[in-house]
Amino acid sequence: MAFTARQEPSGITVVTVDGQLIVANRQELKQVVSDALDGGDRKFLLDFGSTAYIDSSGLGALVSINKKVREAGGELRLSGLNEDLRSLFELTKLDTLFVIADTAPEALVGF
Repeated sequence: MAFTARQEPSGITVVTVDGQLIVANRQELKQVVSDALDGGDRKFLLDFGSTAYIDSSGLGALVSINKKVREAGGELRLSGLNEDLRSLFELTKLDTLFVIADTAPEALVGF
């Protein structure tokens, strides 16, 4: 599992989640976003195009990250959810909490 953060020319921080988001690594993702927030970043895109699985603790981490970003006056978007993950977000009603795009380029439009 790896989290890769990069800065778009538009100032959006794109964090690529590669593998799974589970109890063992959720703190690492939270730290990546927290460090970027501390550095002044306010717009985030979490790209799950290379992610096959998110467990309940991973979902909880996403809710926590979203709250922290919003409290700092920022915005968090998600992209690249596969069919199973999209269904999971719909079943848990988390699709109403997050702006979710099919692809990272689509998510960056109008950010």
